Amino acid sequence: MIVAGCDVGSLTTKAVILNNKRILSQAIISSGFKPEESAREVMATALSFAGLSTDDIQYCVGTGYGRERIPFVSTALSEIACHAKGAHWLLPTARTVIDIGGQDCKAMKLDAQGNVVRFFTNDKCAAGTGRFLEVMANILGFDLDELGKVSLQAKDPLSLASTCTAWAQAEVIHHLNAKRTKSDIASAVNQAMAARVAILARSVGIEKDVCMTGGVAKNAGVVSALERLLDVKIRRLRIDPQLVGALGAAVHARQKIGG
Repeated sequence: MIVAGCDVGSLTTKAVILNNKRILSQAIISSGFKPEESAREVMATALSFAGLSTDDIQYCVGTGYGRERIPFVSTALSEIACHAKGAHWLLPTARTVIDIGGQDCKAMKLDAQGNVVRFFTNDKCAAGTGRFLEVMANILGFDLDELGKVSLQAKDPLSLASTCTAWAQAEVIHHLNAKRTKSDIASAVNQAMAARVAILARSVGIEKDVCMTGGVAKNAGVVSALERLLDVKIRRLRIDPQLVGALGAAVHARQKIGG
């Protein structure tokens, strides 16, 4: 039984191919302007890695903001359902999942079967999303992946007065002009991000085990700050956290055909 999941996000597009309980292949690419083209490209890449063709896929589930425009999926499901299912598949003891994507942030509480029993989402403001970090990294002259590593080198961490992206941007520029080190400023950015996300996470009621999905889970500075704010150890997952939504979509696909 070979199934697949495709997650078209605002910044990246992901695909996972699953065979029973084993991941056969995975792929991540940058999202283009047309979700359908990004979906086709990432799935072609994943199929190539696995040595498969589209005819080998028995069922495919789409997710992400562009899920309704994926031409080859059998059905589409929400990111909440897919990230929860993917996190539970990787970590059956997970009860709280924090997903930080490019344009929104979600906190979910799961039951023992991996079903979502409560969730909150922030999709009205860039604060608390990958977009917030992207803007700040650009101002500091970093690649997005560097922001977390650099922040861990902070000697005299700052704090930002606002988590609003526009106001925080002005603060970062002010600190740069005041000759504060970029590592101290990066630490303040990640702390501000974590503070915003922590409010959302507390809204669902923190219950162990806690894990993170989405690209921001790779930012060690944000993860470390969240652990302090929530007073929990955030469990790391064994695959790239950006792939969890696509993995969850593939797990749903397997269940759709009775696997």
